[in-house]
Amino acid sequence: MNSAGRLFVIAAPSGAGKTTLVRALVERNPDLKFSISYTTRKRRDTEQHGRDYFFVDIDEFHSLQQRGELLESATVFDNLYGTSRSQVESHLAKGNHVILEIDWQGARQVRESMPGCITIFILPPSRRELERRLRGRRTDSDTVIARRLADAVGDMSHWAEFDFVIINDDLDDSVDELQAILAGEGEASLTNNPDIRARIENILV
Repeated sequence: MNSAGRLFVIAAPSGAGKTTLVRALVERNPDLKFSISYTTRKRRDTEQHGRDYFFVDIDEFHSLQQRGELLESATVFDNLYGTSRSQVESHLAKGNHVILEIDWQGARQVRESMPGCITIFILPPSRRELERRLRGRRTDSDTVIARRLADAVGDMSHWAEFDFVIINDDLDDSVDELQAILAGEGEASLTNNPDIRARIENILV
């Protein structure tokens, strides 16, 4: 990776596997800084405050917004999510690459604030696989899963707003593609790549 700090923004529909990909990428690149988001969502049993998210209540979240401390914020499944502006700016000022794991709404806001950022959208290989992954979590009810699947269709329609698209069919291959993008060699994953666009059309059918 280059010595100058760059901001990489990764977004995806729920269940596409972006959290797993980001963690694997950070393991490969210890110097890559992962920006931890704030959320009003309840903490899952497998999550830790300060590692996966900063879990806050609604009043505290609104206070962060009012003080201008969030680079972006969005409402996802009735919960609030936001990125610490100072955390990102501090890492970049030190020359570190920073990775944000957010949704398409937040990515749009970050592009407006920091137009030099690199944006990456993660897609599942199919809608059927997306449903299988969501059910495999065993953390949501059938009602919640149905809503997530419905919302995912809308989320996936925003893929063309991003610089790169990765179809997460195989974990190792997808991490390799992310690694190439970080190294400035991700031409195969460019959104305007005809092969990528053809595969996406099949996924969205």
